Amino acid sequence: MQLTESLLWPLVVYFFSVIALVLFILGLGSLVGERSKMKRATIEPFESGIVSIGSPQVPVSVEFYLVAMFFVIFDLETVFIFAWAIAFYELGLFGYLAVSVFILILVVALIYEWKSGALEWGVKTRTGLIRRALSGSEERAVSGSEERALSGSEERALSGSYKE
Repeated sequence: MQLTESLLWPLVVYFFSVIALVLFILGLGSLVGERSKMKRATIEPFESGIVSIGSPQVPVSVEFYLVAMFFVIFDLETVFIFAWAIAFYELGLFGYLAVSVFILILVVALIYEWKSGALEWGVKTRTGLIRRALSGSEERAVSGSEERALSGSEERALSGSYKE
């Protein structure tokens, strides 16, 4: 039991010294720091010298999030392939086959994303899907190819009122 307590002693000292340092820095900052009255220009966010216009609550298109997720997925693959390249000679044929299957799965995923339209920006029209749309007072099914051929007013009507 004494061995465990002696191993925890440096961790406890480190923990309390970090807490003491944080408290010291906060206390010193409140004593020495400049106090200023909050004016309108002080409260506003500073964005690289550009005056903010409008609300910061601007909706961001889902394409930005999709691109970010695809980047993480396909960038993370380079970490695994790099690790494989470093251990190429030690892994031999089994390592080569494993990374080949890994790359094949990633290529299939990329082709699926490309064919489903996930990589295209703008109006999302996925082929093969049937949507029910309200055009005037009649309800009709519209396929992807028909939707591309619609006029602007019909397209706006489609995008505004889907029925499932």
